[in-house]
Amino acid sequence: MTKMIRRKGVTLIELLIVVLILAALAAIAIPRISQSATSAKANACATNIDVINSAIEMFNADTGAYPTTLTDVTGSTTYFPDGAPVCPVTGSAYPATLVNNRVDASAHSH
Repeated sequence: MTKMIRRKGVTLIELLIVVLILAALAAIAIPRISQSATSAKANACATNIDVINSAIEMFNADTGAYPTTLTDVTGSTTYFPDGAPVCPVTGSAYPATLVNNRVDASAHSH
């Protein structure tokens, strides 16, 4: 009766297989995560534009006139107590020129 000695641990082949599987999963997941982050930033930008346009309407309701530039609204702590929103995609401020009393989303390029 010979006893078999069992070693604890993993072989180099097993470790290599695990690393290859993890690399394959990362190759699939990372582009999707990156694409989701870009999409989320674009959605946040569109939401910021909607919030700014709502603030423009509140400015009109409060003063009886539309602002001449966006800074009339974004510079006021009444409408933006935490400061004017910036585009999450570019990190820049929204254009100060208003088109038909609105921030023109098409003029804001990403």
